[in-house]
Amino acid sequence: MFRLPGRLLVLRARIALGQAQEVLADIKAASEPELQAVSALAQQALGKTDVAVGVVEKLAASHADNVAVQIVGGTVLQAAGKSEEALALLSQHQGSLDAVALIVQIHLQQNRTDLAVKEVTAARRWAQDSLLVNLAESWVGLRAGGEKYQQAFYVFEELAQAPATSSISSLVSQAVCELHLGRLEEAQAALDQAIQKAPESADAIANLLVLKVVSGANSDELTENLKKVAPKHQLLVDLEEKSATFDAAATKYSAKVAA
Repeated sequence: MFRLPGRLLVLRARIALGQAQEVLADIKAASEPELQAVSALAQQALGKTDVAVGVVEKLAASHADNVAVQIVGGTVLQAAGKSEEALALLSQHQGSLDAVALIVQIHLQQNRTDLAVKEVTAARRWAQDSLLVNLAESWVGLRAGGEKYQQAFYVFEELAQAPATSSISSLVSQAVCELHLGRLEEAQAALDQAIQKAPESADAIANLLVLKVVSGANSDELTENLKKVAPKHQLLVDLEEKSATFDAAATKYSAKVAA
């Protein structure tokens, strides 16, 4: 039987694999705050965001010092668009690199690269060469650009090539670095490898779509594929918003037909 920390990781992994309903059934009678937080994460995965947020807010009021509540609760709050609440909860951690990683992600989503850099720099002082700090620093590097692209590439390439750490995420991250560095063929190879391993990986499909657009190739088939796999993917949402903005602007400059 798993100890609680291990069980939490397994439950979160099952939710990520689409087994949220089964996870809820497994822990429906749980009283531990850690498992209640995971229950909220499962509820959110099933589209019950208001219920999930309500559970997390109660846990944050009574168990804010619990690292699992901080991390899982922070994840739920951020996904619900409650960034400041998520940061307030996560900031109460005592040396949790998982919390640091989430804080960095939130700051990057807020376009506050300065705060993300500050968080990574502070963590580097006490975590030194931790893999998670290296990852967080690489995320920031991809936002900062310039020579940071190459530094981030080295981290993600090492992760993608090592059997113990190779994953769809590391391959996609490597490909993103290659794209920023203008190495389109290498990016294509990494994304092809990712899609071969996981044909329905939304992030792999989305980044391959971007690659096709950058290289001038037709991306219609990939766009339709992404709509089937993840209709609410952020890339599709952004494209729809920008298309609507363009159409609205175009109406102001439409040619006047002479009578």
